[in-house]
Amino acid sequence: MPHTDSGKTIKSIINGVAIILFFFAISATMPILGFFCSMMAPLPVLFYRAKLDRTTGVIIPILALMIIGAFAGGLTLDLLFYADLLLLGYVLSELMGMNLSIEKTVGYACGITGLAGLAGLMGFGHIYHTDILALVSDYVSKNLELTLALYQNMGLPEESVHMISSSKEAIGYVLVRIIPALIVVSALIVSWANLLLARPLLTSQGINAPDFGPLSLWKAPEGLVWAVIGCGILILFPGKTVTLVALNGLIILMSIYFLEGIAILSFYFEKKRFPRILRTICYCVIAFEQVALLLVIGLGFFDIWLNFRKIQFTKND
Repeated sequence: MPHTDSGKTIKSIINGVAIILFFFAISATMPILGFFCSMMAPLPVLFYRAKLDRTTGVIIPILALMIIGAFAGGLTLDLLFYADLLLLGYVLSELMGMNLSIEKTVGYACGITGLAGLAGLMGFGHIYHTDILALVSDYVSKNLELTLALYQNMGLPEESVHMISSSKEAIGYVLVRIIPALIVVSALIVSWANLLLARPLLTSQGINAPDFGPLSLWKAPEGLVWAVIGCGILILFPGKTVTLVALNGLIILMSIYFLEGIAILSFYFEKKRFPRILRTICYCVIAFEQVALLLVIGLGFFDIWLNFRKIQFTKND
């Protein structure tokens, strides 16, 4: 850690807290832009933990959460969610200092924050005397109502809004049961995105950051294809429990192949020297267009056989 006097340390703490509060304010008031801001919430924690020492670095997320909690009127599920995002940033910074592979860095971070989130939910349920399933179901239902209101304000056709509204219970039922996969996928993608953003930020400030190599060459372990096939077979079996386990597994595995698909696109963007603005447009289309998203997942999945980048890989280059 670079030497800093007390004045610079206090300034860093204030800056870190201010950035976190800014991201939270955007997340709470501007749903679409807020989604991307919430994804970047771990970044200031990661950066200032790397810049400061371990003890000082933890002060920033704690102070930010205390201020957010005061404005939110106490402990809420949204506060727990945001706390888990900030914890992710701190854990990523700790793991980056261990010079692990990117797979281990992301995997350990997802595991730690996932367990912490589960513990937080259990504690929240104990405080308010309700079970986790009822807690999550109520949270999903409220967010579906907010989503419907957002669609109406955005001018979505009335028949589309009515169709979603009439299917709200079915959508809620499915969402609640794939929550485990959604949590893992969110942690996976947020971790990956923050690691990509963190390296140039840290190196620009003269702070050591691990070199994970060119991520445009990254590919998923070949053995994962058997897990996909296994989940695909299990999902056809009778029984809700087996089907739900297989469905959650497929969603997680598809997110991994999505990252490989993005790596392939990034490889060709660099090779063909695509303008940055064009790359940004392509990534935005992928983020908002389901067909493009599925195509990227397919690109990553079939790379094991087609080797789109035509490169001889060693193990997880």
